[in-house]
Amino acid sequence: MSTPSSNRPTGKRVQLMSTCLCDAYFDDAAKATVEVLEYLGCTIDYPEAQTCCGQPAFNSGDWPASRRVVRHTAKVFTGSAPIIVPSASCAAMLVHGAPLEFEKEADHAEIEKLGNRAWELADFIVNGLGVKTWPGKFSAKIAFHTSCHSRGTKSGESTLALLRSIAGVDLVTFGEGEQCCGFGGTFSVTFPNISKGMGDLKLEHIRAVKPDMLVSGDSSCMMHLAGLAEKEGQPIKTLHFAQILRDALKNGGLLPS
Repeated sequence: MSTPSSNRPTGKRVQLMSTCLCDAYFDDAAKATVEVLEYLGCTIDYPEAQTCCGQPAFNSGDWPASRRVVRHTAKVFTGSAPIIVPSASCAAMLVHGAPLEFEKEADHAEIEKLGNRAWELADFIVNGLGVKTWPGKFSAKIAFHTSCHSRGTKSGESTLALLRSIAGVDLVTFGEGEQCCGFGGTFSVTFPNISKGMGDLKLEHIRAVKPDMLVSGDSSCMMHLAGLAEKEGQPIKTLHFAQILRDALKNGGLLPS
C-alpha cells in the first residue's frame, strides 16, 4: 500500500488475489488486471483456493471469524512473491487490518509477513515496478473517486499518475472529492439511509462536472454509486482503473483488441 521497504519483495513473479467482488460481479476488472500485469512482464500465479480477505467480519467486530478467514488466506498465498490486489480496500485489510487483529495471536509474525507482501495494483505498478507513465490512448472525460481505504497510501496518487499520462484522458475534479461514497461494506447494510444520503451527495458532485465515466480502484464503491444512480433513473458508467489501462493498451495497438 505504501512505498516499499527493503524487505518487501518486488519480483516479477506475483500472486493475484482477485477479491470477492471481482469473483462475483466484476470479472472483467480481474481479467484487465491480469492483462496489465502480463504486459508488464509479470508471471502470475492464481491460487484457486483463495476466498475472502476477511474484511467483512473484521469491520463488523467479529474478529475470531475474520481471523479464520485470514489464516486460510495465509495458508493459500504461500511463498515470498508479491500478492497483487485490484482493490485498495482488500489490500488495506491485509496490510493493516489483519496484523491489528492478530497482535495477541501466536501466529502474528506469519500474518504480518502476509501483509508485507500485499500490494494494491497501482501502488505495485508505480512503486514496486517503477512504471511512472502509461502508453496507449483512451479518449474520455474521467472523474476519479479516491476510496477511503486508499487514503494515506500511495495508491490514489499512483493511479492518478498513470491515468494522467494516458493520451486522450481528461481527468476532472469534482466537489468534496475526498468524501466517502457511503458504502463502507457492512455499513451500508447497517445504516442504509445514511449510506444512501452519502452516496447521493457524491453523485450530485460527480454529475455537476458531467464526466463520461466514473473510475476508481475499488469496485465496491463503483457498485454502490452505480446502483444508486441506476435506481434514480440517472445511470452512470463506471470502470475499474485496470480496465482503463488495459483498454488504453488495446487502443494503442499494444494488446490485441
